[in-house]
Amino acid sequence: MKDTYILFGVAYLIITIALIITMIVIVKKHMKNKYNEVLKMLERDKNLIISASILTELNKVESLINNKELEKKYESWKEKFKIIKDKEVPKITDELINVEELINTKKYKEIEKELAKIELDIYFIKSKSKFLLDEIKEITTSEEKNREIVTKLKSEYREIFIKYNNAKEDYEIISSPIELQFETVDKLFSAFEISMENNAYTEVGKIVKALDDTIGNLSIVIEEAPSIILMGKVLIPKKMKDTHDIYEKMVKEGYNLDYLKIDYNMIESEKKIADIFDRLNVLNLVDSIFELKTILDYYDNLYNDFEKEKVSKRMFEEFTRTIGIRCKKILNIILSLNRKIDDIKYSYDLTEDEVKIIDEISLSGKSIKSEYETIIEDYRNKLFSYSKLAHQMELLNLKLSKTEDKLDYTLKSLGSLKEDELRAREQLEEIKSILSSAKEKITSYKLPVIPKCYYIELEEATEAIREMIKELEAKPINIKTLNIRVDNARDLVLKLYNTSNETIKTAWMAENAIIYGNRYRFDNKEIDESLEKASIAFMKGNFKLSLESSINAINIIEPGIHKRLLEAYKK
Repeated sequence: MKDTYILFGVAYLIITIALIITMIVIVKKHMKNKYNEVLKMLERDKNLIISASILTELNKVESLINNKELEKKYESWKEKFKIIKDKEVPKITDELINVEELINTKKYKEIEKELAKIELDIYFIKSKSKFLLDEIKEITTSEEKNREIVTKLKSEYREIFIKYNNAKEDYEIISSPIELQFETVDKLFSAFEISMENNAYTEVGKIVKALDDTIGNLSIVIEEAPSIILMGKVLIPKKMKDTHDIYEKMVKEGYNLDYLKIDYNMIESEKKIADIFDRLNVLNLVDSIFELKTILDYYDNLYNDFEKEKVSKRMFEEFTRTIGIRCKKILNIILSLNRKIDDIKYSYDLTEDEVKIIDEISLSGKSIKSEYETIIEDYRNKLFSYSKLAHQMELLNLKLSKTEDKLDYTLKSLGSLKEDELRAREQLEEIKSILSSAKEKITSYKLPVIPKCYYIELEEATEAIREMIKELEAKPINIKTLNIRVDNARDLVLKLYNTSNETIKTAWMAENAIIYGNRYRFDNKEIDESLEKASIAFMKGNFKLSLESSINAINIIEPGIHKRLLEAYKK
């Protein structure tokens, strides 16, 4: 039994060893087959290095040789081809034989390194061979390729030449350099033909490049030079003269326009234009149109700045008249209240805190008066532009309005507190709310000018409220008269609110209509004139006229714009 187990063990061991040997043989055979396949592939790639095309192209070059330079290139290419064929390809053949020996001797560790080296060498020589072929073809295909390019260039040059001669007067100031360029192009075309006849293909490429650059630059010059000359010699100088005349006139009228730096900018504009025309004389137009348009836009914008100053002056003068009067009125009311405050406190049993607001309003009124006097002093000394002065007055007007509101509220709060006044006071609060909404509404949209009718209605509404307060403060109070005052105040405030709302709505629609219509300005002169009229009316605060003018203009191309504007406003 024991001998049987030993016998089985020995048999198992022998079978295992046999299987291992078989596996090793199979693996080695597989590796040998794999490396042999790689070797075949590399052999094929090596054989493809020497292309028949190179010999064909070299033969073509040999038939074209008629000068030393081309002959020198031909000999150089032949030598390069010989090196590839007789040295570098045989070297790869030797390396492949070496790898084959390694495969046969089963030195697999060394094979991978050698195969990678051979693959890199083949890639390098193939690239070298391809580069050589491309270099030779530059000569052999030169005539056909360059003829095609030059034919296109001649067609383009002909169009440029015709365009120039049809409008020669537009190029008068640069006719000499342009005609010199024409002569240069003619010489280059002649040089091209001579080089082609002499098979001077190394020179042909340079000539074609010079032709392409010269004609390309001429095309730009012929296309853009008239616009540059028109802007630089006519449009901008006219704008400069017009704006300078307006500037001097406004300065004489008392406007402070130092912040615009017009004299400095005009000198810089003249320098820039001179530089552009110096470059134009050598046919260098780089950025010239852009620079001239920038200058033109600057002078166009100056008209808006001048108009803004004129509008600001009117605003400033209006604020100057109204703010002084209103401020003085507040201070007089405060003075009167201070004289009566003891009686008011006694009559209505008010505490010190309840009348403290009067002191706050008094301080605010004095502060506003001081700021007002400072602004007037700055105006007299011509320290600032009207736009800045008007802005300062506008801010002061808002502060004054808040103080007036606070004073109005204080005056109302100091009225009679009897039970039969409750209804009237509740309505008074409602009226005050509508008045505040109207004021907020009119300031919610940055209007260039607030219409005079608003201030008239505001004064009427404010006066009506004051009359109502006056009636509330009367002792005894006449309820019938008070009700009339309440109705009148409510009607006037609602009227003011409607005016504010309608003004904002009209201004919004007018402004958006002008912006929308600007896209058609350059296409239609009638639209341009109507929109210009609309813009002027808008800046003057005549929003209804502005809206009518802009809508009438746009309706020429897009009927129904008014309805679309209304729908957009509701959104």
